[in-house]
Amino acid sequence: MAAIRRIMLDVLKPLREPSIVDLASMLSELPGVEGVNVTVNEVDVETLSLTVVIEGNDVPFDRVKEVLEKTGAVIHSVDQVVAGNRVVEIPRSLEE
Repeated sequence: MAAIRRIMLDVLKPLREPSIVDLASMLSELPGVEGVNVTVNEVDVETLSLTVVIEGNDVPFDRVKEVLEKTGAVIHSVDQVVAGNRVVEIPRSLEE
């Protein structure tokens, strides 16, 4: 199976610990992960709606899911997956 190079997740996380700083750090320590971006989209009374983007040479999706579940977070959707020998970007003309 081809290596996952980037995955973008829509995640719902309880407001309680860990912080998004700690969450990003935990995800970045996984083997095959080279970078993590966690963005807060919405804050509710008890939850944070997050966009989590993970890049690397072989992102281990199952391990990512485990880390998120241990924090009480839930993956709402997988919004982007890039796999193969290189990252293929969406042409700007198609993004608009």
